[in-house]
Parts: sequence; structure tokens; C-alpha cells
Amino acid sequence: MRNSIEFEIVGNYALFTDPLTKLGGEKLSYQIPTYQALKGIVESIYWKPTLLYIIDELRVMKPIRMESKGIKPIDYGGGNTLAHYTYLRDVHYKCRAHFVFNPHRPDLAYDRNEHKHHNILKRSLKAGGRRDIFLGTRECQGYVEPSVFDEGEGFYDNYDGEIHFGTMIHGINYPDETGRNQMETRLWNPVMKNGVVTFIPPEQCVQVRQLAGEPTPKLFNASNVQSVDELYEQMAEGGNS
Repeated sequence: MRNSIEFEIVGNYALFTDPLTKLGGEKLSYQIPTYQALKGIVESIYWKPTLLYIIDELRVMKPIRMESKGIKPIDYGGGNTLAHYTYLRDVHYKCRAHFVFNPHRPDLAYDRNEHKHHNILKRSLKAGGRRDIFLGTRECQGYVEPSVFDEGEGFYDNYDGEIHFGTMIHGINYPDETGRNQMETRLWNPVMKNGVVTFIPPEQCVQVRQLAGEPTPKLFNASNVQSVDELYEQMAEGGNS
């Protein structure tokens, strides 16, 4: 796939929260990462509003294990709140993703340099990402590094049959990615075959519209963006003076 990267993700714990379990404070993780969580990981490696990341496949390398912990979340009201969170334990995934240019951001057409962004993305991945990598929630630290998707032995490689995970959150549609001034939640029914989950494109998902108001995307233009070339010219002029 053009503009693609392949990488692996490891961590001691992960919490890809099922939103149905947030109401009572007893958070429960999905059995696999959501499309949106993986997209967030790639955006933590390297993000520009010019780019739109597409998650293609996920490979589950280790067995799916859960562990419950007693948690004392911050209670800003001064109470003594106790809860139990159920995490995924000792996770290891491989992921394949690629990027396209965001068609809904014509204000960033000047930045559509495919070769530049792909090389920066690969260098950022090799460095472990530009921002912190976390697996679903901040307390679950993760680590990424380049890897060949089909290499290595996974726990479910030779599993006889399919594993269905039921209805899950696929991701969220944001205004700057859809051109619609509203947020939307996408749902889908993932299936794992021989340890691999193949994600469907966002436009094929069932959508629950208008999740949270009608936000508008931030526009970038000459008034709030300065090119690297202009900065170099200013630095050169300053040096000459």
C-alpha cells in the first residue's frame, strides 16, 4: 500500500473502554483495540492536519487476557470513590496503516507533499513516536517500533475458525475529516481470522449522527501558518544584519 507503515505495539496493560461501562465507573476494556485507538496511536507517531490516516489491519500476537484492578479515581467533589477497571494484560499487536491527503482541507493543499510526509512518518516511527503512546487511556503506557506485519509467530495464527467480538465502536467522525459540522460515532462488528482483524473503511460503518453539537474545523492560512522557507529567510536576514 502506498504511503504505508507497519509497526508493532507493546504494553503491560491496555484499556480500550467499552462506553457502556463508563456510566457506573466500572470500566471494561474491549478485547481488541478500536480503529480510533489505533488511529490515535499513529497520530501520536506523527500528525499533521493535512493527513488522514487509514488503519488497514491489526494482528494480535499474544493471547487476549483480562485483569481487574481496584482503582481510586480522582473525585473532584472531595469524596472517596472506589471502582474496578478491567484491563487487557501484556498486549502485543502488529498494525498496518497508510495515509491519504485530507480532501476536506483545501486550505492545506500547499502542504500535500507525499514524499516528505511519508519519510517524516517513518523517521518518527523509528524514534518511537513524537508524542506519548498510550493504549486506550493515559495510565496504560505503550511503545511502538517498526516491524514487518507478517513476520513472527502470533498466538492465533493457526486458530481454526473465526472469533467474533460483537458490536463495537469503530471510531468518531470529526468535522475536519468529513466536511460535516457535526461529530458522529461509527459502529461495526469486527471478526478476527487467524489472528488478523481487517478493518472496514469508515464510510462503510453504521453511524450514530450528531454525537456532540456542531463543531467546525480550524482553518489554516497565511494569517496563522508560517512556512519553513520563510523562517529560513528570516534567520538568514538576521544573521547577515
